[in-house]
Amino acid sequence: MTADFSFTPGADLPDGQGRTGVIHTPHGDIRTPAFIAVGTKATVKAVLPESVAGVGAQAVLANAYHLFLQPGSDLVDEAGGLGAFMNWPGPTFTDSGGFQVMSLGVGFKKVLAMDATGLADDDVIAAGKNRLAHVDDDGVTFTSHLNGDRHRFTPEVSMRIQHELGADIMFAFDECTTLLNTRGYQERSLARTQAWAVRCLAEHGRLTLARVGKPYQALFGVVQGAQYEDLRRTAARDLAGLEVDGRRFDGYGIGGALEKENLGTIVGWVCSELPDDAPRHLLGISEPDDFFAAIEAGADTFDCVMPSRVARNAAIYTADGRFNVNTAASRRAFRPLEDGCDCYTCAHYTRAYLHHLFKAKEMLAATLATIHNERFTVRLVDDIRQSIEQGRFAAFREEFLGRFYSGHR
Repeated sequence: MTADFSFTPGADLPDGQGRTGVIHTPHGDIRTPAFIAVGTKATVKAVLPESVAGVGAQAVLANAYHLFLQPGSDLVDEAGGLGAFMNWPGPTFTDSGGFQVMSLGVGFKKVLAMDATGLADDDVIAAGKNRLAHVDDDGVTFTSHLNGDRHRFTPEVSMRIQHELGADIMFAFDECTTLLNTRGYQERSLARTQAWAVRCLAEHGRLTLARVGKPYQALFGVVQGAQYEDLRRTAARDLAGLEVDGRRFDGYGIGGALEKENLGTIVGWVCSELPDDAPRHLLGISEPDDFFAAIEAGADTFDCVMPSRVARNAAIYTADGRFNVNTAASRRAFRPLEDGCDCYTCAHYTRAYLHHLFKAKEMLAATLATIHNERFTVRLVDDIRQSIEQGRFAAFREEFLGRFYSGHR
């Protein structure tokens, strides 16, 4: 089977590893840098797929862990794959489930930027939570957060689930550690993730040949190593050089918890070790300053639940920073959420109306706020891409971040 997947590099930043490019998939191209909208359970919460397209999203990412538990990857396969199941015609991603096993298994929320100053624990667990996941060298045994059933994920199981989900891009099964784990545990975990990567490539090759007539699904290896330069570089080199039965990774994910203040540095370590002709996806990032730092360091695509998650709690992104639309200041504000915004919500509704919807606990509040936040995030990364192509990245970064973090609205 010929792999109908590739990456074409474009313009480069003169003073960094950042670049533009195009990811070619069976369901369309993705111009990079790009923000990938998160539809965890085969839906971007509160909005129609048509609205996701309307905000300019080029692709959607769903989660193997959640779709395995409900409705089942076999059902999605029977429906024709993730895109057909959710009525999304464009490119799709699925992550391996490794992050959810960690975050739900030890009780942490879905936050990758952490502060671990002075902390180290090999049996880390969130306060007040019970451990629901147990890792060994073969895989992970975990308890469903839905009904308490026990399940087992291995590299082979993750590959089977993701092949049945049918996304254009999927990720190798990895162990996602936290910054609270000790250096010794990070080393052992990295060796485990590398061994799992070998098994993922082998099973991916077997399933690709077995599933005759299906579009090719690209497989990305996931680089771990926490905040340690030698571990990150070693992991990236090992994955870039890995070949199993003539098959290599089609791209790479940069995973794990990251120290926010060192995010760009860590991404730079990884990208400098990866091949230039493969895309690099940074998992779980969506803050404006993180976009600029990661793109300059060489990351191509991003995903994060935060734009939609905070929208459901009335938090609104604007070029002048974030504000809550359910406060008294918006009660009689008969103007858009953001002046000059081109989203559907800002074209048709006022802050006062959204304030009313949130106070009245109307479901439409989440829909309209999510449309705006997703558009804001997609447009920002699109504008960064354009600034690279036009040779004005540094100026745009200074202008945008200076205004966004100034605290004025």
